[in-house]
Amino acid sequence: MQSAATQLNLFSETVEPDPVSGFSVRESGRAKRLSIKVFPRGRVEVVVPKRTRPAEVRAFVEAHRDWIENARATFAAEHVPEPFALPSSVHLPAIERNFCVRYERDSGGKSVRYRVVGNTVVLSGRTNDESLCVTALKRWLAALAKREYAPRLKSLSAMTGNPYKKLSVRGQRTCWGSHSSTGTISLNYCLLFLDSAHLRYVMIHELCHGRYMNHSRRFWSLVGQFEPDYRRLDKDLNHCWKRIPTWLGIY
Repeated sequence: MQSAATQLNLFSETVEPDPVSGFSVRESGRAKRLSIKVFPRGRVEVVVPKRTRPAEVRAFVEAHRDWIENARATFAAEHVPEPFALPSSVHLPAIERNFCVRYERDSGGKSVRYRVVGNTVVLSGRTNDESLCVTALKRWLAALAKREYAPRLKSLSAMTGNPYKKLSVRGQRTCWGSHSSTGTISLNYCLLFLDSAHLRYVMIHELCHGRYMNHSRRFWSLVGQFEPDYRRLDKDLNHCWKRIPTWLGIY
């Protein structure tokens, strides 16, 4: 299930990707063509098939620079840029929890660790390093999401009659969730920042992919049996990136 992004796909004959200045390059074994994704806060990702030549990636980006800038401008008009700031509190509507964040600096520390005391997340160590703090907060979110998602997904699996083999929780940059051919459901910990209804819908959506690995009419009919309001919820997800805090640096 994709997250919000404007995407340009063009066919190209291609043949080791290399980072392009100003862009991130992601090699995909499933990609059959080059594509460019522009995310709401301006991040640009170039998705390429395996063994794509770096020079070809650069040429592809340069040929579509105007499209990229127009997409960035459109997003900028809809969303006022927010300055980066480490959080003093974190609100997670999907699980109806609020946490305070406390920073304990250790001048001799080389890393940042986290511990949870009640509803307070305590970061300790080299907390003057913002990047290390964000990494620690992401580890906390992933661990919390795994604990919160697991019983919900298990219950919905039983309700829908759609089994799965494994739950994975990550901070995907390009999707809210996915279901692999091996039976692994991957859910984004950013879903914690959405409403509980959106979290439930994404779980149902991915569970139904266990029966239909596509978005056919049969698939949507199955989803509709368990979530009649799926059309609205699915459309909402295109705009839910606005609820993800800037400090996470994902959308």
